[in-house]
Amino acid sequence: MPVKDGKGCGLWWCFKSGLCKAFRGSGRENSSGRLDEPDEQASGSGIPVQPPLALHRTQWLGDEHITADYTLLERELRRNNPDLAARTRFVQPVQAHLLRLTDDAKARQETLQEINNGGHGNDTANFLFVPMNTGGASSSDGTHWSLLLIDRREPKAIVAYHYDSLRKRSHTDGARQLAVRLGARLETARMTQQRNSHDCGVFVVDGTRALARRLAQGERPDDEPLHLDNLVADRRALQDRLSGRVDSRRPTR
Repeated sequence: MPVKDGKGCGLWWCFKSGLCKAFRGSGRENSSGRLDEPDEQASGSGIPVQPPLALHRTQWLGDEHITADYTLLERELRRNNPDLAARTRFVQPVQAHLLRLTDDAKARQETLQEINNGGHGNDTANFLFVPMNTGGASSSDGTHWSLLLIDRREPKAIVAYHYDSLRKRSHTDGARQLAVRLGARLETARMTQQRNSHDCGVFVVDGTRALARRLAQGERPDDEPLHLDNLVADRRALQDRLSGRVDSRRPTR
């Protein structure tokens, strides 16, 4: 979803494109990001994953970059740890945007059900990875990405861990707004801070991969969050994945 001079999509663009309708209960599309469709299609989004997908040296990540890398990561997880994959959802940016901004309670509920149920009619989701953008209703006003890891193992005590590579109060306020929509209590988790103005999206996808790897190794945020103090955002590795230069069947380390 490329946008001009901004990151992510606005709610207006979402409705204009028809994607919100697809996410709200379409029987043909699976908004949980599962990969039952052919490899050329990012499940649920209606957005084809089109390697090679260009990402320039200082380019801000758009929805399409995060959607594509989440698709690749879910394929890897399903192949290497199918049990965890069945209990994990990689939420697409447009879904997160809709959940945070829409006042349509029915749309929110249907979108949540589609995410949590994973297209199978059963709510098996223990963990949700939610990329959050600061954009509002405009199509081009998003300027920052951060990440929520939703721990749903205790249905009456759901926690949203917020990972932000550029900590600001306004980012926390937006994360709390989305956490409330997800029925969760917000808790801040530490993350390496970015040193430039363009890598926040890389921190989100690499933070997601680091957390997924730790979950696969058996770590859980039981006593404290899974902090990411030593995370290194590797734009070159992301460029390689999106370009198809990396063998997506190779296990993630």
